[in-house]
Amino acid sequence: MSVVIDERAVVHPGAELGTDVVVGPYCVIEDGVSIGDSTRLEPFVQIKSHTSLGSGNHVHSHAVLGGEPQHLGFKGEPTTVDIGDNNVIREFVTVHRGTARGLGYSRVGSGCMLMAYVHVAHDCELGDHVIMANASSLAGHVEIGDHAVISGMSGVHQFVRIGEHAFLGAMGGFGMDVPPFVMATGVRASLHGVNVIGLKRNGYTRDAISALKKAYQLIFRSDRTREEALDEVQADLGEHPEVMRLVDFIRSSKRGVTPAAANGNGFSEE
Repeated sequence: MSVVIDERAVVHPGAELGTDVVVGPYCVIEDGVSIGDSTRLEPFVQIKSHTSLGSGNHVHSHAVLGGEPQHLGFKGEPTTVDIGDNNVIREFVTVHRGTARGLGYSRVGSGCMLMAYVHVAHDCELGDHVIMANASSLAGHVEIGDHAVISGMSGVHQFVRIGEHAFLGAMGGFGMDVPPFVMATGVRASLHGVNVIGLKRNGYTRDAISALKKAYQLIFRSDRTREEALDEVQADLGEHPEVMRLVDFIRSSKRGVTPAAANGNGFSEE
């Protein structure tokens, strides 16, 4: 199948389109854009300059990819947006380019779903299979790990890291790092235990989940200092790579780690 471009779309001659690309009515594709094979653009999509999409993406109406960053220090530098393969990008999503002072790019991995009205700001990095629900937003320089879920109308502060397989509850405010494999929620977010359901759905073993739960209790629920708890977890449970990923993430935090809720684990872990 050849490229199908609706006669009402505007495609710059300098844009590169792969095979089997479909461009719907009233789309605008600017100079310097690269779109991979089998990508479909619904009506009214805008793909700005310095933006690349991989193959198999489905971009819905009124999404704007590659807009200039909302940053007072931006002076028109040729920064980029890079989007992987097989993503679903729903209506009115915005993904902004990086800044020269930051990464120089914003990146979305592969297999992600960005639901309606999601905003990804400048210099953000999303891993693979990330889900951002309706109207959730990332400030600049945010890092999201693989398989993380960000529920609707949540906001993530600039420079925050969200670990892989983390689950962020709806309408939450996240101003500190959220470690991998855990759940967090709240206007001033707190941790609520291990994301057991998400881990089971993604094939993690009973042993791995049990080890993470023990590690969580030691790190966030014991009377040990944070460093004492991390050392003990590493000594007792360090043979589990998931546990070591949790330990390493916490030790490398620059913004600080979201604290545990004061009333126990909160959400059911079963």
